[in-house]
Amino acid sequence: MKTISVFCGSNFDGNPVLLKAVNDLADAMVEKEISLVFGGGRVGVMGLIADAVLTRGGKAIGVIPQFLMDKEVGHTGLTELIITENMHQRKQKMADLSDGIITLPGGFGTMEEFFEVLTWLQLGIHGNPIGLLNVDGFYDPLLMQIDLMVEKKFLKPLNRELVLSDHDPKTLIERMEKFDTKPDEVWFRDRNLT
Repeated sequence: MKTISVFCGSNFDGNPVLLKAVNDLADAMVEKEISLVFGGGRVGVMGLIADAVLTRGGKAIGVIPQFLMDKEVGHTGLTELIITENMHQRKQKMADLSDGIITLPGGFGTMEEFFEVLTWLQLGIHGNPIGLLNVDGFYDPLLMQIDLMVEKKFLKPLNRELVLSDHDPKTLIERMEKFDTKPDEVWFRDRNLT
């Protein structure tokens, strides 16, 4: 992997465990010469991960819609800043630039980004690995919900394997580098999930 998109919150609550995870992720990415692709903001966890990568000598590519630049939340010290017309173009550009995706803790926007690229992977639109950086158990309830989707037959067990998760950034990246799971597309032909 040469680039990883990081989805994360535009807020930061000061949690030292999350800050350590951000710094550990930056260490792992720069050590492997993986460039950061992110939402282009200078605020919250977005700003923290960009600054952490840049201070370690890595590359940070921001992708931000014009309306957020107009609100003066864009990070101006990046390797590259790409301005899009809207949020949809932002997500598509980030996906186009990325060899993998890591999701840090965040809110509605972070979850929406995660599930959209996960759905794209399930549909075969891309084949890039998707990881949840499960900082301090943040994603434990979400992983339980995904397992419930399998149990209730809304999700194929093989497609459950499309979601990689780990609390350690280095281990997560290593798992992503070995990712070779293909989505189970049988539901295009046979809608019975049993």
